[in-house]
Amino acid sequence: MPTVPLSRSLPDVTSMRLDAWVDPVIDQLGHDPRSAYVERYWLATLGPSTVWLLRHLVDRLEAEGPCTIDLRETAQVLGLGHHDRPKQLLRSIDRSCTFGAARLDGHDTLLVRRHLPPLTRRQLAHLPARLQHEHDHWHGTRVERQPDPSQRLRARQLALSLLELGETVDEAERMLHRWRFHPAIAHDALRWAVAQVEVASS
Repeated sequence: MPTVPLSRSLPDVTSMRLDAWVDPVIDQLGHDPRSAYVERYWLATLGPSTVWLLRHLVDRLEAEGPCTIDLRETAQVLGLGHHDRPKQLLRSIDRSCTFGAARLDGHDTLLVRRHLPPLTRRQLAHLPARLQHEHDHWHGTRVERQPDPSQRLRARQLALSLLELGETVDEAERMLHRWRFHPAIAHDALRWAVAQVEVASS
């Protein structure tokens, strides 16, 4: 977590190296920055500029792998200013680091999470009551009290089939959502399916 804003600690930076923040647990169980979960629940914590920045950076990582980003160009792409010194973009980078969505590695490399963890209880407490209630449903508070074994089994079978067909975890989860599985059941199914694939490949 940066203690000094980038605009002060790196006054002359014009570009940064971009790479993925590898976290095996969160990479499997977290939420893609482009997902409905992040748009619905992380938005109030990170702010729209930071959410769009994370989405853009994850897109870059998927398309190019580790790469160098031009800060002025990135700011223009995101509508965060057209100046040589994109302060608004740097504030969004600072914010992403403050909330653990990214971190600095040295002075010139930004490591970005490809998945964000679920909100903490403290973060949830700052959401409007309506969103807190929705979040409880999203993570299956009621579903887990009255589980449907047949639905969970079906979701797990479909999730494993999708992964075996070459779909990514995120694509498979989106597909389960389109098939009307509760998000908590879809999330559980993908976690189980990933574990099965890892065991089979070991």
